[in-house]
Amino acid sequence: MGSPGKERPPYGSYAALVAAYSGGLAAAGLIARLLHRSPYANTTLDFAVLGAANFKAARLISRDKISSFVREPLVEGTAYEGEDEQPAGHGFRRALGELVTCTRCVGTWTAAGLTSTQILAPRFGRVLTWSLAASAVSDFLQAGFVALTSKANDLEEAPSGRAPAEPTADRAHEAI
Repeated sequence: MGSPGKERPPYGSYAALVAAYSGGLAAAGLIARLLHRSPYANTTLDFAVLGAANFKAARLISRDKISSFVREPLVEGTAYEGEDEQPAGHGFRRALGELVTCTRCVGTWTAAGLTSTQILAPRFGRVLTWSLAASAVSDFLQAGFVALTSKANDLEEAPSGRAPAEPTADRAHEAI
């Protein structure tokens, strides 16, 4: 069987979440068909923007402080920090906690939601997707800027002839 003292995963709750996900996609597909909305109208650029938007949406839900209220009832302790949060409870609560604390897991749901929104409500979907994508690009640019300025500062501070110290995550984060 399992390890002593180790809780069995909430398989029934996982199945319910998969059913909800599948049902939501099926419903979106049916509504799109009834409204004569084509999912084929998207371009390669739309796909790239959707990828960036999905990255941002998944990080926003699973890590950002601003959305900690979503995670709070589903994690042990406080959800404010966004890192190293552990799902709380048992059954469906635990399964939802695992979902909202995993960027890849919640990313599957946000991708489906963003895609469905683009097909069912194209104007709103496009504004939402492009806004999230622009925010994701901004995050990457900010991180790159911090890394470059941290490295430049280390090079300026290093005595001649010695290699500068490697930047740490703490120092890079402080520059933001």
